Amino acid sequence: MQKAVVAKPRFEILDGLRGVAALIVVVFHVFEIHSGGPSLQIINHGYLAVDFFFALSGFVLGYAYDDRWGRGLTTMGFILRRLIRLQPMVFMGATLGMLTFYFGLADISNTTVGTLLLVWLMSCFLIPVTEHLDVRGWGEGYALDGPMWTLAFEYIANLLYALFIRRFPVWLLACFVVAAAMLSVDVALNVDVFGLLSERKNEIYTMIGGWSLAPTQLYVGFVRLLYPFFAGLLVYRLGLRIKVRQPFLWSALLLAIVLFMPRVGLGADGWGNGLYEAFCVLAIFPVILMIGAGTIVYGAIQERLCRFLGRLSYPLYITHYPLIYILFEWTYEHRDFPLSVHIFNGVAVVLASVGIAYAIERLYDTPVRSRLSGLLRRNSSERDKVADKKS
Repeated sequence: MQKAVVAKPRFEILDGLRGVAALIVVVFHVFEIHSGGPSLQIINHGYLAVDFFFALSGFVLGYAYDDRWGRGLTTMGFILRRLIRLQPMVFMGATLGMLTFYFGLADISNTTVGTLLLVWLMSCFLIPVTEHLDVRGWGEGYALDGPMWTLAFEYIANLLYALFIRRFPVWLLACFVVAAAMLSVDVALNVDVFGLLSERKNEIYTMIGGWSLAPTQLYVGFVRLLYPFFAGLLVYRLGLRIKVRQPFLWSALLLAIVLFMPRVGLGADGWGNGLYEAFCVLAIFPVILMIGAGTIVYGAIQERLCRFLGRLSYPLYITHYPLIYILFEWTYEHRDFPLSVHIFNGVAVVLASVGIAYAIERLYDTPVRSRLSGLLRRNSSERDKVADKKS
């Protein structure tokens, strides 16, 4: 008789923190429209939420899969599970991006339907576009839904984990993480050891970047991935935890302070900003992970809130940017409108993003993943039965 599989308990606080970070990203992008460039962002370090997402992913991946290798989990099985988890929302983000591009406020006069469908198909499979297929002209690798670049790197980290790094002993993983930390310092302080940061121009002393196929962007993207993701995995494997009272409150507050922090210095004199961002990525984010994983939530209300934020986080992150494109285009054409109108539009976009993400999670993402997971389990069970007969 087959034993029932007991699901692991979830780190509810980490789910909640993911949702908090996703909400801050949405607000960051709304404010970005009214900012005078990366150095003058109103929520200045909101882009560091990406690095925090990577750290969360590394921790959760280790927790979910480290003990399953050698107990029936194969590399292909792992890949299929990750595809089921991530890919349905990739398709949805690409589709919303295509629809809002075609029916929104963007100039589509130079984009044929065939070109748009090609870009959509490439986005669905996380294939970045080259310059001549950048239909929006923003210099993004994913012209229909810019934040998709982080999902491409997420897949790369998952493959690195499955093929190589899951086999690393703790000491070797720690060495890998230290080497990745050095690369983070190289980018944050604009040391440019490998001569790959020359294209950054005014975007110096910062971790920002990673969203296109330009060599500098690719280097920055890989650097932003490697340390947080595998530092999160290392935190899990070392069992590092920090117990505090009201852990969700304090960890969420610390995360918000980090992401809302104003720019530390400007231009070539802003090396303090590089130090700040490096410190946040290398030290503060692991500490937030340790707090979030160290204590259970207090009370049913907090638990429900964390679960809700966790469910909302991924759909919100991957579907909000098509609305941001529309808001950008409208604002650019109507800058002379009263401030009250711009505030109303910004609030409306945030609320609409949350509402759309919630509906998509309930009506599309969860049912589709549940169906696909059921098919995967059924196929695995049938293969096990065939193997048992042969043996």
